[in-house]
Amino acid sequence: MKKLYRLIFFTSIIITGYLSIVSASDIPAFAALGFISDKIVHSLVYFLIALSGLYSGFRFSNFLFLTLVFSFGFLIEMIHYFHPYRYFELADLVANLVGILLALFIFTKKIA
Repeated sequence: MKKLYRLIFFTSIIITGYLSIVSASDIPAFAALGFISDKIVHSLVYFLIALSGLYSGFRFSNFLFLTLVFSFGFLIEMIHYFHPYRYFELADLVANLVGILLALFIFTKKIA
């Protein structure tokens, strides 16, 4: 089962990384998102990344792993700062953190 979670984790990282560097206008479904729905998508994506990673059983502490996941999101936002068709949003980082913390809560409570 850990292999499936790792597959989901790495696939999510690759897709998120790719979608983060292309122009948002090239993705019609994302270009149509409003502010709130965009933040919900951010939370859901980072929830999926974090939860699948936690269940993957990587040999890191949960704190270190989730710090790395958050750092991935921070790196993407820094790329957006310099990207000609994207822009840095602090609210995106907050939404990412909400998704990560929700995944940690569910993981520690063994709800999922």
